[in-house]
Amino acid sequence: MAEETPIEGSGVNVTTESGAESGVRVQQAQQQQTITLDDTQVEAIYANLCRVSSTPEEVILDLALNPNPVGGQDATIRVSQRVILNHFTAKRLAALLAATVQRHEQTFGVLETDVRKRVKTGT
Repeated sequence: MAEETPIEGSGVNVTTESGAESGVRVQQAQQQQTITLDDTQVEAIYANLCRVSSTPEEVILDLALNPNPVGGQDATIRVSQRVILNHFTAKRLAALLAATVQRHEQTFGVLETDVRKRVKTGT
């Protein structure tokens, strides 16, 4: 299933398709470029913790798995992946993620990020 998302202020629309080989079409002005991504060798990870830091040149995303995300005792959590982006790519990623979450919430309802509000208490 293909989804097209405009990247705000860039004059670029990105179309993504899921599958073993996903195509990304980038349309700019009158030109069209097709980039084919081969994800057959990709290593997927699950992360429920993300730390974001930046320098004047880069944005750094550290991804990790927190085995006890609701709290408890102190723990050392191993960063499993680090993604380093320039600020332009980070802004595009932020816009694409925001659009993806918005579509999800329109279909399935609002996502509550405060875990304390999601926990049901036995009264």
